[in-house]
Amino acid sequence: MEQLDKIHTFEEKAKNIADAIGTLLVDFFHLLALFAIGAVIVWSAVYAFLDMAAKGYAAIPDILLLFIYLELGAMVGIYFKTNHMPTRFLVYVAVTALVRILVVHHEADAGIVFVSAAVLLLAIAALVFRYASSKFPAIHKDESRFT
Repeated sequence: MEQLDKIHTFEEKAKNIADAIGTLLVDFFHLLALFAIGAVIVWSAVYAFLDMAAKGYAAIPDILLLFIYLELGAMVGIYFKTNHMPTRFLVYVAVTALVRILVVHHEADAGIVFVSAAVLLLAIAALVFRYASSKFPAIHKDESRFT
């Protein structure tokens, strides 16, 4: 009986150690991936900015592209600080990308109607997200993973 208790105690200790190592590895990968995504966003934004500087001007689609990079960077920053994905920012990025398509698209065809309808749908979704988050705020656990 005493041997069985020792085996169970050893098993619990081994499981706790494995859980701690697993959590450490997941957190490390999480931080590494966030830094990589952030670096790619900065790299892409700098490249786009240098391209605009080389042209000597920035057109509306170029400025909208910089806003997309700004929103993506803010999204990574918020996720890094809070460990929560700001879903509304994805909607904002999608709206900005679709508006950029509308600005670039010069032909009067059904595509303009579809893209405009998608922008309207995403704007309604953003409104619903804002309303829902004010009426039903998220319950946050006390997480001190990155502090």
